[in-house]
Amino acid sequence: MDRARFGRVRPLALLTAAALTLPGTAALSSAARAADADLLRNGGFEAGLDGWTCTAGTTVGSPVRSGTSALRATPDGGDNARCSQTVTVRPDSTYTLTGHVRGSYVHLGASGTGTTDVSAWTQSATDWQQLTTTFRTGPSTTRVTVHTHGWYGTGAYHADDLSLTGPGTGPAQPPAAPAGLKTEAVTASSVTLTWTAVPGATGYAVYRDGAKVRTVTGTSTTVTGLAPSTAYAFQVAAVNDAGESARSATVTATTAPGSGGTTPHLPPHALVGYLHATFANGSGYTRLADVPDSWDVIDLAFGEPTSVTSGDIRFTRCPVTECPNVESDAEFKAAVKAKQAAGKKVLISIGGQNGQVRLTTTTARDTFVTSVSKIIDEYGLDGLDIDFEGHSLSLDADDTDFRNPRTPVIVNLISALKTLKAKYGDDFVLTMAPETFFVQLGYQHYGTGKWGGQDPRAGAYLPVIHALRDDLTLLHVQDYNSGPVMGLDNQYHSMGGADFHIAMTDMLLTGFPVAGDPDRFFPPLRPDQVAIGMPATTHAGNGHVSPAEVVKTLDCLTRKANCGSYATHGTWPDLRGLMTWSINWDRFGGWEFQRTFDGYFR
Repeated sequence: MDRARFGRVRPLALLTAAALTLPGTAALSSAARAADADLLRNGGFEAGLDGWTCTAGTTVGSPVRSGTSALRATPDGGDNARCSQTVTVRPDSTYTLTGHVRGSYVHLGASGTGTTDVSAWTQSATDWQQLTTTFRTGPSTTRVTVHTHGWYGTGAYHADDLSLTGPGTGPAQPPAAPAGLKTEAVTASSVTLTWTAVPGATGYAVYRDGAKVRTVTGTSTTVTGLAPSTAYAFQVAAVNDAGESARSATVTATTAPGSGGTTPHLPPHALVGYLHATFANGSGYTRLADVPDSWDVIDLAFGEPTSVTSGDIRFTRCPVTECPNVESDAEFKAAVKAKQAAGKKVLISIGGQNGQVRLTTTTARDTFVTSVSKIIDEYGLDGLDIDFEGHSLSLDADDTDFRNPRTPVIVNLISALKTLKAKYGDDFVLTMAPETFFVQLGYQHYGTGKWGGQDPRAGAYLPVIHALRDDLTLLHVQDYNSGPVMGLDNQYHSMGGADFHIAMTDMLLTGFPVAGDPDRFFPPLRPDQVAIGMPATTHAGNGHVSPAEVVKTLDCLTRKANCGSYATHGTWPDLRGLMTWSINWDRFGGWEFQRTFDGYFR
């Protein structure tokens, strides 16, 4: 449901639903209640937030209903201050959830019941008010999540003395030890591990050289902060409420030498932008020489093919009839050299919305290499940006493994880019600007899927990124013009705020199983290879966010501060920076995007 739309009208339907759940409580006999156990851990918050996961909560000594502590949580405009706890339950059993709350629009509920998720709430409780609801678990339900939350922007709420009563599950046992531990990617400073899921496990403890270094909920992780050319031993143990399993068999990995990759002469944090070099639109034409020094990488938009499958790329500068203030070729080439003398990178960007490129044959591949080289040489450019959109990349039905692609348009593009990189050497700058559909959507869907019927473009950039990860300077996914995308928290995230950018970037820096298959894990990129793509203004594309949301995004990813509801899997102070469409639109908007970047990093 659209939260913004939901926030304008108070959820009266929820009030009705909550009221309908209340009479069920009276139907439970006192004898049945006497036999039940309270399954919640630390329901009175006497041990702080132990057992609870909260987005904006803390414990306080006043007001309290009983004991010495209670929960205080404060929603804001983008976070309802949810606190939750997952408990083990019996299938086909009835449970009663009770709690005492104070505040406006306070909710108490349960999800994952296997039948109908329930919620009770109060519109206004000036003093402690009891909320109660009941539910029955499904025939295979063994875990349920209990939660309390407020409502967006309505002020702090308090909760105390929460309980979940119903049949207990008997003495719990730790899970079995994980199997299948292996390494998926090794760099100079990190090792990516994957393993097989263990039934009944709620998390996994990761050990490096015998010491626990982190606990994760999924079946993969990237251990960072390692020294180059160093051997490490890893083990994993499964965890549940009863404790920790025996550790897995040990796997060893030796990190790569050196810095783990090259980023040719870029500053630690870079600002990337597209310059409309071949066309004009409502933003107006901007001469290359007039681009401010804040822009570290300038992508010339666009080189386009003579036909979809020719591979013959042409770069035709904007004509005077369309761009009256366009510079001459000599002035343009001089501006390229001036930017490079100032330490900037100028690239030719291939594709864009109208430039569909499909290298269906080896002839088209070779023509692509020749024609792109001609453009780079003629203008003295630093490299190439791949901005293939639309139907440029798609996967054949039998192409199911991103590590071993078989589709000609994928295989030929990889070959062409490797050839260009080899031709120009280590200083060649290679960047990519895919849409979320071609990258992060791969967490759920890859190509046509196991049973067919899916869009063959889903995740289609993944094999290209993976094959070129050692040659790739920057990946800046377009976090705009996108539908909702599922993050690693298995929740859908939508454009319009920092949460979307945080979730999408976390996926690139953490890695993910492609189409949910743990045996086909897409390893994370280095943070210095990743910039976040955002529209410069509301005119530039759907998904524009305010400077405050840009700052929240950067704070969360680089300092793990100012985060919202999405919990990142790491902290990346070496995140390379930001990309925007476009420099022209930012100029039109008074350089707001540039000023935000400069204010944060310069």
